[in-house]
Amino acid sequence: MEAVVAAALPLVLLANGLGAGVLINTQLGGMAYLDALPADRYVHAHAFYSTRYDPFMPVCICATALGSALLAAVGGPPPAQALHGLAALLALATITVSVTKNVPVNKWIQSLDPDRLPEDFGRLDPRGPWGMWNRVRAWLLTAALAANCAALPLLI
Repeated sequence: MEAVVAAALPLVLLANGLGAGVLINTQLGGMAYLDALPADRYVHAHAFYSTRYDPFMPVCICATALGSALLAAVGGPPPAQALHGLAALLALATITVSVTKNVPVNKWIQSLDPDRLPEDFGRLDPRGPWGMWNRVRAWLLTAALAANCAALPLLI
């Protein structure tokens, strides 16, 4: 089992850190930029950004969930296993929010023509809800990273 932990732990921390980092970056800069744009430029920029993160983000988040679950099953003393289990649940929550809240908006935005926005786009503009759910994802995946990191001293 030690070999499994030795192999999986660095990969889980890498995937978790990269995923959380991208989501935090989106909060710190991406959303501020997108919020400042007029509707047509927002649609163009959002569609551009959202296509750049696939499959990178799904791979990072799924690797975090699966790897953390593996570490919870075989990862050392019970407190470390509990922390990895918590990280797995937080990553699964991130996936759930992504699939149910953010991905549908991304697909809708990608389907729009920035030069021919719907008449009621001002009412449909998803920046507020998308940003709120993105904050939730950022906090969830960052909390998963904190849980995975908190398990480290218990394994050394």
